[in-house]
Amino acid sequence: MLAAATSLLGAEGTKRKRLGVCTYSYNLHWKAAHEGNPKARFQDPIEFLEYCHQLGAGGVQVAIGRRDAGYNTSLRTRAEALGMYLEGELSLPKQESDVARFDAEIHAAKEAGAEVVRTAMLGGRRYETFDSAEAFRQFAEQSWKSLTLAEPVARRHGIKLAVENHKDWRVPELVDILKRISSEYVGLCVDTGNNIALLEDPMEVVEALAPFAFSTHLKDMAVQEYEEGFLLSEVLLGDGFLDLKKMVAVLQEANAKIQFNLEMITRDPLKIPCLSPKYWATMKTVPAHDLATTLAMVRRNAAKQPLPHTSGLDTEQQLALEDKNVRASFAHARQHLGL
Repeated sequence: MLAAATSLLGAEGTKRKRLGVCTYSYNLHWKAAHEGNPKARFQDPIEFLEYCHQLGAGGVQVAIGRRDAGYNTSLRTRAEALGMYLEGELSLPKQESDVARFDAEIHAAKEAGAEVVRTAMLGGRRYETFDSAEAFRQFAEQSWKSLTLAEPVARRHGIKLAVENHKDWRVPELVDILKRISSEYVGLCVDTGNNIALLEDPMEVVEALAPFAFSTHLKDMAVQEYEEGFLLSEVLLGDGFLDLKKMVAVLQEANAKIQFNLEMITRDPLKIPCLSPKYWATMKTVPAHDLATTLAMVRRNAAKQPLPHTSGLDTEQQLALEDKNVRASFAHARQHLGL
């Protein structure tokens, strides 16, 4: 939980929890900012915090990086003044030589007021990144090394490390890792849609991971079949097939202090090639039942309209669409999810 969490009151003075924003909801804006595009609405974490406050957000999950104490204090002071929570976002150390960088980023996040930082073990997607079981085994070894390097740092600073289920681990694998590390400072940032890509039922994923949850990426998903499997797309909250109300309730019951961070990624649909040989290079132990159940779920919930695309839009159009998608999702969360 976070330093400003005691101020989580909505504008109406109610005690409902307000939806926050994770940095990936504005991926296109951050890219534009890094490229110096004047259409970008923010340039750094403080400006991002201010912008999300205008949306009515309860907080943000954002990469702070290695900043000086003055900047971190300003970020913390502004978040507290706005009654917003702050969660950090960073990458795990790969080697001992990277621990100093990780320590500095954890320290900066704590100075800024964060008590939770989100991370991931794999930047890409399992079925795209690895061509063999051996390659995945090596990744598993590296992930464990990274986690064992990171845990003492998180424990020393008193910051909770929230590892996202990032289309890398299926639920039994991820739970096994958490039980092995067995630390009160290592838990999860539960993404409500990612594990569909690994042939797991989204509600069952949330129920299984909720006991370990420190934070969330709240999203809705739409699906359609294609020749090698199915397409998977983030859509406006309420436009997909996930039971978001139940997911929120399950996560809230497991951790009353948990924050819900919107991850409305505006992009082309992802291809989940679960009928191709490469997809199964690291999934050989997955039962056929899971494939059949997932494909049946896709067919049953197939979107009736074309899935959203950003290709073909110019930068200004993409930025406008991204902002529109976030705002529409916030409206749904307020009206239907109590966030």
